[in-house]
Parts: sequence; C-alpha cells; structure tokens
Amino acid sequence: MFENNSSDVAYLIFDVEAVGDGELISKVKYSADNLSPEEGLQRFRDELIEKTGKDVLPPTFVLPISVAVAKVSKDFRLIDLAVLDEPEYRPAVIAKGFWAGWRHYGRPTLVTFNGRGYDVPVLEYAAFRYGFSIPDWFNLSAPAYEQARNRYNRKAHFDMMDMFSNFGATRITGGLNLLANLIGKPGKSGIDGSQVQDMYLNGKAKEINDYCKCDVLDTYFVFLRSQVLMGKLSLEEEQEIVAETKTWLEERQESQPVFAHYLSQWGDWSPPGDV
Repeated sequence: MFENNSSDVAYLIFDVEAVGDGELISKVKYSADNLSPEEGLQRFRDELIEKTGKDVLPPTFVLPISVAVAKVSKDFRLIDLAVLDEPEYRPAVIAKGFWAGWRHYGRPTLVTFNGRGYDVPVLEYAAFRYGFSIPDWFNLSAPAYEQARNRYNRKAHFDMMDMFSNFGATRITGGLNLLANLIGKPGKSGIDGSQVQDMYLNGKAKEINDYCKCDVLDTYFVFLRSQVLMGKLSLEEEQEIVAETKTWLEERQESQPVFAHYLSQWGDWSPPGDV
C-alpha cells in the first residue's frame, strides 16, 4: 500500500469488516456464567437477533479482520486499491498499518459510508487495545473544528452517510447498496456484512477481504457522484473518471479475480433523456 508518492494521495476511501472477540464478550458480558469464547459469542449474537433482528456486534466487542483501502488523488482518480496484511489478516497488524498509512500519506481525508458510526471506532478501539499512539487523530487540544474527530470536520473525515442524511435529519434507507445501484454500480452482490462472522469461522478470510474491496469500489463511485452533487466535479468529468476506473479494473482482473466479479455486475449509468 505504500509504494506511491505520498504527495499524490488526497483521500483514503476505506471499509472495515470485523468479527466478534468471543473471549472479551464472555469476560465482560457473561463473567458469572463461565462461558467459553465460542459460547459467549453465540449467546451475544442470539440476544442481538432477538432484540434487533440482526446480530451486528457493536464496535467495542470486535476485532478488524479486513480493511480495504483505496488511494485516491486530489483530482479524484483511483491510484490503488488493496487490503491490509494480506494474506494473514491479523487484527493488530491491520490496525497498525491503517494508522501508519494515514500518517505516511500526510493525513489525507478519510472517506467512508457510516465510518463515523462503525469503521473508525473499530480502528480507534483497536489502537487503544494494542497500545498504538495516534495523537494527530486524537488532537483534542486543538480548536474544536480543527479536531480530526469533530463530526463536522470534512477535511479529516468525509462520512457520506452524514452528508446524505443531513447529519441524521433523515434516514438513508437502503444505505450504500441503494446509492451504488442508483448510479449503476453493483452494490451487494452475494455477500453482506451479516455473513462475515460465519464466513470467518469457516475459514473464509480471503473471501471477506474480496467482499471488502467491492464495498470500497462502491464507496468510491458514490464518492465521485457526491462530488458532482457538491459541484466539485462536473458530470462529464465524473463519467470520464468512471470510464478510466473501469479500464483500470479490467487491466487487473486476471490477477485479481475479485475485480472480474465486480465488473460482471457492472451497470453503466445514463442521464435521463428529458433534461
């Protein structure tokens, strides 16, 4: 991930997949029950399904086992897309590599969809757990707006869910999948986050990381359209970059079959004929 000139990278678009820490769950939530890590994890998942209909574990109880990162230039072009610590996918190495990479590239803008609610906290808690120092992210002595973790500091972190929801004023029903489909991109294609835990338990870390790359590609294309929405790119410029990126993926699909899978679900977007 570190081979390019750091001055080229203006944005890091990323996505995190994580799995439950059964040992921590058993110790913190069920300390009196003497549960094994596997039993504690399963009980917590069952409780969440009963309560919410989903077994999405909170960021405090998970370990990152996939972080896919797209490096994007200041003119919004894709430079590279990779997953961290491949093929071992070790949580501590992933977390350390993410924060070291952010610093290496001169603290570029992080771009996510709901990263403020999930992806970033997962990596912050991992830094705490493993003893990593990231004072330029936790710059709490800076003026409020200049703090990297300030919700309205788009220079540090552009969370598109905040933008599209007007900072929670409305719900983005359908989420990233919906927004990707609106512009002809694959969205969810066979795997979603609810399957990650069981896939990991079944030894499918590589497949999870491939899925994570696809999520980052969707995030990237939604990011491009968001720049059109905000007047930072013209529609013609966006479509030119989309075409360039499709070619970039095609050139790499033989060595990275996940790109071939993504392209197989590709849909071209066309403007309506009456405007």
